Amino acid sequence: MAIIKCPECGHQTSDKAPFCPSCGVEIAGKIRRCPYCGEIYFKSDVVCPHCHRAANEVQDMSDSNVEEPLSEDNTAVPEDTTTGNEVTYDVTESQPVVEKVVEPVVEPVAPKPNTPEKPASKTPEQPAKKNNKAAMWISIIIALFILGIGAYVYKNSTGSNDENEQYEFAMQSDDPTVLQAYLDNYKDTAPQAHLDSINAHLQLLMQQDQDWTNAVISGTKSALSDYLQSHPNSVHKQEALDKIDSIDWSQCSTQNTTDAYQMYMDEHPDGNHYADADLALKKLKASIVSPDEKQNIRSIFRNFFLSINSKNETTLVANVNDNLNLLGKEDATRDDVVTFMHKLYEKHPDIKDMVWSLSNNYNIQKKEIGDDQYEYSVSFMADQRIDNNDNTSSTSKFKINAKLNPDGLITVLSMTKINE
Repeated sequence: MAIIKCPECGHQTSDKAPFCPSCGVEIAGKIRRCPYCGEIYFKSDVVCPHCHRAANEVQDMSDSNVEEPLSEDNTAVPEDTTTGNEVTYDVTESQPVVEKVVEPVVEPVAPKPNTPEKPASKTPEQPAKKNNKAAMWISIIIALFILGIGAYVYKNSTGSNDENEQYEFAMQSDDPTVLQAYLDNYKDTAPQAHLDSINAHLQLLMQQDQDWTNAVISGTKSALSDYLQSHPNSVHKQEALDKIDSIDWSQCSTQNTTDAYQMYMDEHPDGNHYADADLALKKLKASIVSPDEKQNIRSIFRNFFLSINSKNETTLVANVNDNLNLLGKEDATRDDVVTFMHKLYEKHPDIKDMVWSLSNNYNIQKKEIGDDQYEYSVSFMADQRIDNNDNTSSTSKFKINAKLNPDGLITVLSMTKINE
């Protein structure tokens, strides 16, 4: 018995083994050793598959009753086919050494006819190979079956996840077409609870649309405000706010008053017409003197002339700018104003009292000189009565022209006596 390499798979096995323990191919009686290259191959092969030489007269390994000598690595030791001598190899020299010489016995052999050798027919496929193929096909069928089941489970789970995602998306949408699309796509596969929720949400949106239609047809601020109160998260929220903004602006511009513009700006800080309202308000403020402004202007000049009546220097200059145009004198000071008061009394050496009385017929012009800064031009009539120590009196009429700065201080003052 010798240890060889299986000519089918290369696995080491015995030359007497019925089958290769690795691939299952038959071994005993089915193999031979090439006398030229020493390789093992099947008898069914006409020539050696390694050196491609025929070995018709070589004795089969399975027919020999004598075990072949093995080398140290358990491989068979070749024989000298010409002399019949057993050949070994020197380990160090790697040269063949003849250990024993036996003279072969030569017997006369009749010559063989020179006829071509009949090629050996191939043996049918071995049973072990058939078994391996059958097992392989069974494995393939089982694998395909498992893959089919996995694909079915995956498809079902994917479809369920897709339905859940579409349900969540539809519930968060305010578009009726999205909800209707869900009902059309999943009416037979979605859970009943999902279908009921979508239907309820769809009915609510349809009711909102009807309420919106009614509010738009009404076209009133109250109807639109009621709609927003009932449907604060409606998709028409911004549109409703824009309509209310437009209604308020129309009313505001029709009234064209400072109060109306100011109210619009207070109620619509982000309104579409906020800039227009602010510009219109500034124009009105620049041209219209409010009642409060008129009252303040009257108080300033009343206090000024009352201070002359009482010769009160402190209150006299309280409403006068540091520098002013006084009776045509540029860059006059508050001291000049005090001097002016005293000169009025010096004109009447026998004076007992001086009384100034102002008319309520004020002509006030307003001019914008800066951002929310206004200058006022004022003209009015004033009467001066002089009471003398001899119980006589005289009256004079003056036209007063003046200007006030944004701080309410007199910057220009002129007096023209009117002769009657």
